Amino acid sequence: MNTLGRRQFLKLAAVLPALAALPGLARATTAPPRVVVVGAGFGGATVAKYLRLWGGNIDVTLVDANARHTSCILSNLVVTGELAMSRISLGFHALRTRYGINVLQGRALSIDAPGNSVTIRTPGGNQVLPYDHLVLSPGIDFSPAPGNWNPSLTPHAWQAGAQTTLLKNQLASMRNNDVFVMTVPKAPYRCPPGPYERAAVVADYLKRKGRTGARVIVLDANAGITAEPEAFEHAFNITHAGVIEYYPNASVESVDSATRSIVTSAKSISRAKVLNYIPDQRAGAIAASMPLDSAGFVPVDPLTYGTADHPNIHVIGDACAVPATDSKAVPKSGHMANAEAKICADAIIRLLNGETPDEDIATGSACYSPITNKISSWLSANFAYGDIFDANGQVKGKGMHRVDLGEAASDMIDGDSYQDMFKWAESLFADSFG
Repeated sequence: MNTLGRRQFLKLAAVLPALAALPGLARATTAPPRVVVVGAGFGGATVAKYLRLWGGNIDVTLVDANARHTSCILSNLVVTGELAMSRISLGFHALRTRYGINVLQGRALSIDAPGNSVTIRTPGGNQVLPYDHLVLSPGIDFSPAPGNWNPSLTPHAWQAGAQTTLLKNQLASMRNNDVFVMTVPKAPYRCPPGPYERAAVVADYLKRKGRTGARVIVLDANAGITAEPEAFEHAFNITHAGVIEYYPNASVESVDSATRSIVTSAKSISRAKVLNYIPDQRAGAIAASMPLDSAGFVPVDPLTYGTADHPNIHVIGDACAVPATDSKAVPKSGHMANAEAKICADAIIRLLNGETPDEDIATGSACYSPITNKISSWLSANFAYGDIFDANGQVKGKGMHRVDLGEAASDMIDGDSYQDMFKWAESLFADSFG
């Protein structure tokens, strides 16, 4: 059993996704242990893959409502026409054929936790799948919007796919002096730099297309820019000066999709050409059947991603809430979901073997954010398991403590980072789906 090699892998995976295959670890039994994974994004696809890579004889079923996963990573460049949608469309073929994962297209309806089963609605009817461990990675849902919000008219494009195309087409329709209004939801939300990145690349698009007088208005529900503040303040105030208007503390009070109008505590806009309303977020539907924290996400044990009431039900990715040091929250991102999935897979294998979870663990999050169609910023942070601290610096328990590795200063936003962004994304795509 190559425990040391796997532990080293988990530490390295916090910095860079890896592709190494390691020996199977689960004990052979007459009936293989069954793991059902709901949600085939970066979290679900990765945990399914690594359960098979590391677990050997584990029977893994991966359930998703879609035939392919459309990545939110790089999707803002699809909105501006820099990339085709096919570039962020990721299939499950390798998971089936290379790793022997059962991929089932369907939607999870309910969990019978005492009975260790989950009911899935499929095109052929409902199926009840028994499990020894259940992993939920359903991503996000949206909190109800105040007023009259219709995403078919004023898209969020925060779940990539049809919404991405809709926003792309609306942006392309903008002309001189038109206004693109977008909101930043109250943290925590999926991809902390994402809304600011979108504002920057939309402003760049309008300038490149010669849309004289066109503006981007950013209405941020938070007190300030929540990620990469130096990079985005430079982008808003210098790179795209005169095109982007930024308003913090803009809590949304009402949305009217029919007139593309919005009222916030900081500023109100009527009849925008494009209204990109990104709602406040919470755990995806099937995970929301579990106990939630005050923000609407599922608290988990960071050693296993198991839930308190049902340790064999694990929640990873955007839907989970990981205990962390105050003001150093674990971000909701594709890279983080990939890292959490590996910790979860390792823990499940240990539990199936009658072992205790490893405490010498780390996760990592990296992100690149395009500022124009030629330059990008970046940030990177690691999270190590151990003591976590409150706002006064006192130990408040155990969890994942953030160690910032760095982010791009204004003079480091450049073309090399823009090219590195694609290498990073393709590596992550391959590690999760390849």
